[in-house]
Amino acid sequence: MTRTATIAGALAYFDSGAFLRDLDRRIAFHTESQEPRQAPALTAYLETEMIPSLNRLGFASRMVANPVEGFGPFLIASRHESDALPTVFTYGHGDVIRGYDNQWRAGLEPWRITVEGERWYGRGTADNKGQHSINLAALEQVLQARGGKLGFNVKLVIEMGEETGSPGLRDLAETLRDELASDVLLASDGPRLNAAQPTVFLGSRGLVDFDLHVNLREGGHHSGNWGGLLRNPAIVLANAIASLVTSNGRILVEGLRPPPIPDAVRRAIAELTVGGGPGDPVVDADWGEPGLTPSERVFGWNALEVLAFKAGNPDNPVNAIPPTAHAHCQLRFVVGTNWKEVERHLRQHLDAAGFTMVDIDVQRGTPATRLAPDHPWVNWTLQSIARTTGKKTVVLPNLGGTLPNDVFADVLGLPTVWIPHSYPGCNQHAPNEHLLAPVAREALEIMTGLFWDLGDSSTGLPARHRRPSRATDRR
Repeated sequence: MTRTATIAGALAYFDSGAFLRDLDRRIAFHTESQEPRQAPALTAYLETEMIPSLNRLGFASRMVANPVEGFGPFLIASRHESDALPTVFTYGHGDVIRGYDNQWRAGLEPWRITVEGERWYGRGTADNKGQHSINLAALEQVLQARGGKLGFNVKLVIEMGEETGSPGLRDLAETLRDELASDVLLASDGPRLNAAQPTVFLGSRGLVDFDLHVNLREGGHHSGNWGGLLRNPAIVLANAIASLVTSNGRILVEGLRPPPIPDAVRRAIAELTVGGGPGDPVVDADWGEPGLTPSERVFGWNALEVLAFKAGNPDNPVNAIPPTAHAHCQLRFVVGTNWKEVERHLRQHLDAAGFTMVDIDVQRGTPATRLAPDHPWVNWTLQSIARTTGKKTVVLPNLGGTLPNDVFADVLGLPTVWIPHSYPGCNQHAPNEHLLAPVAREALEIMTGLFWDLGDSSTGLPARHRRPSRATDRR
């Protein structure tokens, strides 16, 4: 069978409704990893849905308990045809954000797919059950077309805790480094730049969450009797935050700023347009680092955000000076930022500015990653997508959001190429999450063509580099 006929078979599978039925069955699992009561659903998704599906494709699969107690298990699967063939590592997560069942629009619910025009509504349709289902379906199409052979080896990890920060994933990769050794990561998560353009991204911005606290006294005090005499913690905290970032979003703490944008990254994102799609917010032209384009601000620079701020009782305010104030903040950062020193940089800055009463609690951090846009596996992937779609593919050196890509890039030492199958307006993590059917259909074409090309030696695969002795710097 030819490449063209195999892609046509994949589209027939999609158009028949079979893909929709398979995905609907997977959406029905209430895999909310933030809810301890859903632990049985996390296990059931792997045991009763994923393992049988992978067995049908000739994978050897096993469940692995999470090394971090209290979190969901992992599925490790492999399909080996020959030591002489390249090995692809792929990844997905079966857990989802809370369903927020009562917040969905009338006629919709999170645990079954509702089709309205081009939109397939359901929790996990976009993030990430729909995306890894597309990739598994593409593998099956190539297997059928080649008479039960792919022409390459596959290793797969599906985790059930990505939405809680991927606890245990790094430990798992370090323990199973030799078993998971591969030539490249090809996986799918996150959105395209827009619905119309195929996209690849090569890493992700890192993330540090931190809290700022001002705790001045016990209990509130009447604002008439004590106003002007007692220091107000909300005002102190507001001014402390204002010393970190300007009213237009420019970061003022030198240690929280990234190095200059590399020329290769600047060239890769020079012509990208951020936003402008249906439902997208309007980009604020004067927000963030001056002199940067919107694409440079989100893909090449750092952002300091205040996600929550509380003092007193916001829902029912009273005439009392509050005793405490609290802000939950976040730094999204690119490669080259000294992210492990965030607390030290904050402490030094706040103390120098006179805010010694502000306490800092750094909660967690995820490293930033970025594969070079001119890496051979990037060029090979772009050629395959162009062969399938005839379109120019958007290349993002890193996603604006954060994924556990550091585990694959740094621990396993893999070049990482992500092909996302969603779009910015999909409402992931919110009520009314949906997969856009035309994007999913084209994604199935892309991945079927990609997996066909992986098994075709004439496509000029990049040189193999498996089993690195140590993590490598992929910046």
